[in-house]
Amino acid sequence: MSKLPILIIIDLSGKMFTFPQQTNSAHVRLTTSRQVLSAVTVCFRSFTDLRRDHSLFSLATPAFDNEMLIFNGASNNKYDFWINNKNVDFIGHDYKVNTWQSICSTWDSVSGLGQLWLDGKPSSRKFISSGSNISGPIIIVLGQEQDTHGGGFDIKQSFVGMMSDVHLWDHILSPCEIQNYMHHLNFAPGNVLNWRALEFQTTGRVLIEDKQDINTCY
Repeated sequence: MSKLPILIIIDLSGKMFTFPQQTNSAHVRLTTSRQVLSAVTVCFRSFTDLRRDHSLFSLATPAFDNEMLIFNGASNNKYDFWINNKNVDFIGHDYKVNTWQSICSTWDSVSGLGQLWLDGKPSSRKFISSGSNISGPIIIVLGQEQDTHGGGFDIKQSFVGMMSDVHLWDHILSPCEIQNYMHHLNFAPGNVLNWRALEFQTTGRVLIEDKQDINTCY
């Protein structure tokens, strides 16, 4: 009889999720009681040596497998941002391997505009989709890209590396608030997903480890 994943709520300050190998199964599922979002800001930090395309943040509903997806098209030097199964490409950001990078993405349903910030540098604001909210049941996955609601994982799109400091808000953060997050300054944690009180379950080989910070060695 297979063991079911255990749902836990924990303060992950100073911690990271480690995805040590590419698979079509290992992932983290994040849980929220919020099931309707008219605007979003999601921020996280990632570290990887992948030069192939890979998923960073996958939110799916029964209506859309790419209800909200942040996808690193590393092979083409771009980031894809999907809302309601519609996407735009953000080109020209300085993607680096073997380096912690901070990413924030914003979108609201009124204007339909999305934007991506990488290490404090904003992209152009681009139209993605307007007039429709993100409406659940919501499933949020780290480590894999959902091609169905909660599944349909492809090993060639899996994430290998480390992720930390995942937050999701139900509104667009100001540029100054995003900079505070990027530079590890004081900021209000996410009111949809909060790394300091994260509800999640892991499946497969995903480790929770102390975040490596060589700046504290001296």
